[in-house]
Amino acid sequence: MKLTASYASKPAEELPLLFQRILQNTIRDYYRRQKIRSLWTTLFSAFTPNDQDKNQEDFDILETLQVKQESNDPHAQLERLQLINLIEEAIKILPSRQREAFILRYWEEMSLAETAAIMKCSEGSVKTHCSRAVHTLATILREKGVKL
Repeated sequence: MKLTASYASKPAEELPLLFQRILQNTIRDYYRRQKIRSLWTTLFSAFTPNDQDKNQEDFDILETLQVKQESNDPHAQLERLQLINLIEEAIKILPSRQREAFILRYWEEMSLAETAAIMKCSEGSVKTHCSRAVHTLATILREKGVKL
């Protein structure tokens, strides 16, 4: 569909290469999003630094979080799906700036600099918004019975 919608006017000789590129990008996007979704299922217990003396501003979840291996157990998959749904609902509750920073950093996997440029704020502000979003999400999930 992407090929026909965007490249219908291209010569037939170019279509196989364009199709290959679109397919590769779509597959990459799918697996990137799956990685992030599976990351979220293991996430909230690792959101705070182990060392209480660490500066909260310097903490970056992407540097410390370990992703669990995918499980084929239907019960585990159901739990993971339910947790993802809870997280998505909790994200809707966040203030808009926190939600924007959180999604850009952790869902779209953008760097601090890219996120700051998009949000038109400093990198420190992005860190603050992300930190507050993480703590708020952890609190919301704890209230819903998710063990962190």
